[in-house]
Amino acid sequence: MASSVTYFQTSNLRSAFLGERNGIYVSSVPVTHIGFMRKTVECKESRIGKHPIEVPANVTITLEGQDLKVKGPLGELSRSYPREVKVERDESGLLKVKKAMETRRANQMHGLFRTLTDNMVVGVSKGFDKRLQLIGVGYRAMLEGKDLVLNLGFSHPVRMAIPDGLQVKVEDNTRIVVSGYDKCSVGEFAASIRKWRPPEPYKGKGVKYADEVVRRKEGKAGKKK
Repeated sequence: MASSVTYFQTSNLRSAFLGERNGIYVSSVPVTHIGFMRKTVECKESRIGKHPIEVPANVTITLEGQDLKVKGPLGELSRSYPREVKVERDESGLLKVKKAMETRRANQMHGLFRTLTDNMVVGVSKGFDKRLQLIGVGYRAMLEGKDLVLNLGFSHPVRMAIPDGLQVKVEDNTRIVVSGYDKCSVGEFAASIRKWRPPEPYKGKGVKYADEVVRRKEGKAGKKK
């Protein structure tokens, strides 16, 4: 018997099968529907985001929709929140950042904006500071009006204008303290100072954060005789 080819045709699928092979007959059932299982992704609540924020008595909170304004003795900060999160204030005066929807993006933003909100409250009430240290022969810092002047071994001194809202203090010509109520501004200006002369790994010379640990490298050994 000659082998035959049987074709089964559906609305969208076409398949071919061998009818006889070594005395075995093969049949097929047309497939008209293919199902897929959907796995539901659970978005767990952020461990950081679920903690409420205490508001000191000397801080004023103004909440209008997705806009928050925080005013304290050191200054005033404001922030607009995305639609994935919302800010509420309960009867006891605590601020709570909650998810407005159950999505992965909302879960990621939950903890982030809770931290940013807490930084706003702490900033206008207590403030933040960042300390740097100059290490090196001849390295020193001084204040001239509203400018910070650094001598870091270049052919000319480095002059940096101090941004509004920040205070800079120089101690013993080698220690710099940057303070302010906006944590982001404090960190950015301190990083810009360090960027001029990052600490090198052999002798540790440069500008480093006071709490920074510089990993040291062993210098090249002299040629053996």
